[in-house]
Amino acid sequence: MMLTRDAILAASDIRSERVAVPEWGGEVLVGTMSGAARDEWEQSLITRRPGSTKTEPNLANVRARLVAATVVDENGARLFSAEDAEALGRKSSAALERVCKVAQRLNGLGDADLEELKGN
Repeated sequence: MMLTRDAILAASDIRSERVAVPEWGGEVLVGTMSGAARDEWEQSLITRRPGSTKTEPNLANVRARLVAATVVDENGARLFSAEDAEALGRKSSAALERVCKVAQRLNGLGDADLEELKGN
């Protein structure tokens, strides 16, 4: 079946999944990013050298930044802003990794994608 413009725009294609995080005492809801949100997250992984057009990977706190970009409330609104990533980065690495793995799967981010973003 050929999709129309209206059918594509009306499609409900943002999913979410509950993830138990015992270190935090409960569950979080991890969602898929919109195309624009994923572009924003990927842009956060690249820095430009001052006074240069050259870019380099910025993988500092990458797990926390992905968690901040994908943990949502029941209505699909993000719980965290990009600025919250620093505070999230001080949370348990096991908890961040658990949430991050689900975020990677839901958003089609495999290890190869992260390596590509690193520039390897």
